Amino acid sequence: MGASAGTVSEDRPMTVDDVVTKTGITLAVIVAFAVINFGLYLGGYGSIASILTLVGAVAGFVLVMIHAFGKKYGSPVITLAYAAAEGLFLGGFSFAITGQFSVAGADAGALIFQAILGTFGVFAGMLVVYRTGAIRVTPRFNRILTAAIFGVLILVVGNLLLSIFTGMNPLRGGGTIAIVFSLVCIVLGALAFLQDFDVADKLVRMGAPSQAAWGVALGLAVTLVWLYTEILRLLSYFQQR
Repeated sequence: MGASAGTVSEDRPMTVDDVVTKTGITLAVIVAFAVINFGLYLGGYGSIASILTLVGAVAGFVLVMIHAFGKKYGSPVITLAYAAAEGLFLGGFSFAITGQFSVAGADAGALIFQAILGTFGVFAGMLVVYRTGAIRVTPRFNRILTAAIFGVLILVVGNLLLSIFTGMNPLRGGGTIAIVFSLVCIVLGALAFLQDFDVADKLVRMGAPSQAAWGVALGLAVTLVWLYTEILRLLSYFQQR
């Protein structure tokens, strides 16, 4: 999400196929670890799975920060480690969001499938938008989108503190405010794809080393994960009504 083209190591020129391959590998790792952790919950190992979920969330954040502020752009180690960590988080997150519906008799698997389908539907739609030039990625676009995403992060932190100290959870409680907030996040996540596509496009055109594709894959994975969590939340809100 909004990855920037920094310093990369010497290698053959990067191609679109490199981006597709590296992103595919990254997503496969995410799915594998998500299934493992989700399975731990279903198998009655909730305590272990909860710890792995927390570790995955923290490790994923740390790895993204290392990538963002590191001098070398495009590390397979960082990208795949992030994929494993975020997979653990997503497995736990998905269970936490949908577990209540399984108990209530609803199909949690269907809800997760709908979220995945929606995520890749948005991805495909924004790829068309980028290719047709319907929305152009300009420095002004990047500044506004980055500011909006940081604003959302501030709201999330504020909402977390509010829920800890008062028990109130307006942004994630399933009410009208929560629905609107998730919709805003989904829109921002969709627009963030345009940044990711633009970075990939520029790196290919400038003849960046093929290893840079790992950096693009990480950026796309971050956006996909964010979008999936927001779509799953939104679907769960409507399920509760």
